[in-house]
Amino acid sequence: MHNTTEEYVVLVDQQDNEIGLMEKMEAHEKGLLHRAFSVFVFNSKKEFLLQRRALSKYHSGGLWTNTCCSHPRSGETTLEAAKRRLQEEMGFVCEIEEQFSFIYKKELDNNLTEHELDHVFFGQYEGIIDFNQEEVMDYKYVKLDDLLLDMEKNPDDYTVWFKICFDEVLKRI
Repeated sequence: MHNTTEEYVVLVDQQDNEIGLMEKMEAHEKGLLHRAFSVFVFNSKKEFLLQRRALSKYHSGGLWTNTCCSHPRSGETTLEAAKRRLQEEMGFVCEIEEQFSFIYKKELDNNLTEHELDHVFFGQYEGIIDFNQEEVMDYKYVKLDDLLLDMEKNPDDYTVWFKICFDEVLKRI
């Protein structure tokens, strides 16, 4: 288990050029732009694999979100990081492909601000899910119509980045 105080994020400019490293919590307290990724995994029925973040997460605990998301480490490609975190959080790896990226800035709980250049990947997976209970409290495959309905009825049950990029995800599935 690694301590969150030792985790660093890659600070970037608007064009995704690396401009430095900063300890993860400090970057989120200052709201500085950093590189991130979000993975959306589907099954063969085109259902979304969602995870519910563990309550112990440093922000957005207990909220539903895409299959996996995090930050690449220094010297690690976004694709390598996305595959690493998919294994660490959900207990599997599958082929994933980058679809688009976007920048957003939103205030979160715990006086933190998320300001990310987020690379979005899609993948497909059918197998066993052996999730890490320190990261994830639950998961489910959900049909698009059911997801859209629930997001409309219960928007506060979902992470901010998931809601922000969801329209762009819909254009590409």
